[in-house]
Amino acid sequence: MTVDANVDTGTDTGTGAEVPGPAGMPLLGSLLDLRSDSLGTYLRAQHQHGDLVRITAGPPGMRAELYCVFSPAGAQQVLASDAARFRKDNRFYQEVRESFGNGLLTSQDEDYLRQRRLVQPLFTRRRVDGYAEAIAAETRSVVDAWGDALDGVIDVSDEMAHLALRAVARILFGTDVEATADVVAECFPVITEYVLRRGYSPANIPRTWPTPGNRRAAAALEELYGVCDRIIAERRHGGAEAGTGAGAPGEDLLTLLAAAKSSDDGEFDAAELRDQVLIFLLAGHETTATSLCFALHLLSLHPEQQDRARAEVSRVLGDRTPEAADLERLPYLTQVLKEAMRLYPAAPVIGRKAVADTRIGEHIVPAGADVILAPWVTHRHPAHWPDPDRFDPERFTPEAEAGRPRYAWFPFGGGPRACIGQHFSMLESVIALAMILRAYEFEAVDTEIPVGAGITLRTTGPARCRIRRPDTP
Repeated sequence: MTVDANVDTGTDTGTGAEVPGPAGMPLLGSLLDLRSDSLGTYLRAQHQHGDLVRITAGPPGMRAELYCVFSPAGAQQVLASDAARFRKDNRFYQEVRESFGNGLLTSQDEDYLRQRRLVQPLFTRRRVDGYAEAIAAETRSVVDAWGDALDGVIDVSDEMAHLALRAVARILFGTDVEATADVVAECFPVITEYVLRRGYSPANIPRTWPTPGNRRAAAALEELYGVCDRIIAERRHGGAEAGTGAGAPGEDLLTLLAAAKSSDDGEFDAAELRDQVLIFLLAGHETTATSLCFALHLLSLHPEQQDRARAEVSRVLGDRTPEAADLERLPYLTQVLKEAMRLYPAAPVIGRKAVADTRIGEHIVPAGADVILAPWVTHRHPAHWPDPDRFDPERFTPEAEAGRPRYAWFPFGGGPRACIGQHFSMLESVIALAMILRAYEFEAVDTEIPVGAGITLRTTGPARCRIRRPDTP
């Protein structure tokens, strides 16, 4: 369905400037467009109506009004300079909170500040760099297994999801990785679909009603909570030696979280620990998997850039295992990943709720409005990204980055709630991509990969590549 380009009357902001937007359908507004292709709907809205667009969706009486902010300056306001005016109070975040807990992704106010203070020391660059060996080990295991790939074809979406989940589970749980990775892989899709269905529905029945959907989600949550609670209890009773994790004994992330405390903030209780673990599992594997999947897909379509990245890896690493210090020695590989994150940001849409009238550009976003930021759109803004759909890692040379607004590219969010795991994600992505490119060449089987906006960006079709050893004709 194509969005109607006619502009409705907008909202009278009191400034003489009405917020433009698509008229949509008389009864449902743009609801069907958002459900069938939300990313395309937001992109068309920016092209047709500008950098602040009002989209209505839903039947009368349950209609939502979305104020979509597409400019880098507007994103900076919402996430950074006016962050206190925009909260995670919308329906979608409430559904995520009810399923995945009140961890760093979903908590607010003093809860968030306390959690951030307790967790921050565990995500220093030095601490995160200590996980490089674990990331390399999991990557090596996956890459070695590809030697048995049927007809030399793999689905990079599935494979990168498997790799990223194994890596984050190993870093979180240490020797308990086997007990958790399979449960997460089985339960997360069920819970994620449930959250999405409820988060984007105009109205929901209570979770306690015994419908088939509620029962499936409850069973998945019970299984996921159970394995996390068991391991947490073992850590609490077994002390630091209980986990043999990514680095020295007792240094898996869960053991460190269980030991985190301060005189002002106390420590995490068992329920809070589980909330942090679930959020780290969610954010820590889906986002990195997305970045790696699309970096490989794009390189499979662009053999010249693939050869250049592989040559850099060979020159810098030779046959040795990559280390954290190699991130600075692999600038082109990093540019490839940043360009993949531009075209396919793992968080393509970010939601907030306005708690005060706020001027953005020449318009006022009213208190109570649902506010949408869309890296998917801002990362393609023609004012900042010439030929925006073209894959070009040269966009991320230091000189090119210095010439753009800070929020023209924000795959990790920004402001006081910027992703705490940004360095971890880049460390894992660079190490994994370096080892993968050194081992295999990639040729696209599926030249186009359909995508959709879930909790994170997700593929909605196969992402197959043909692989071969670099020295194989």
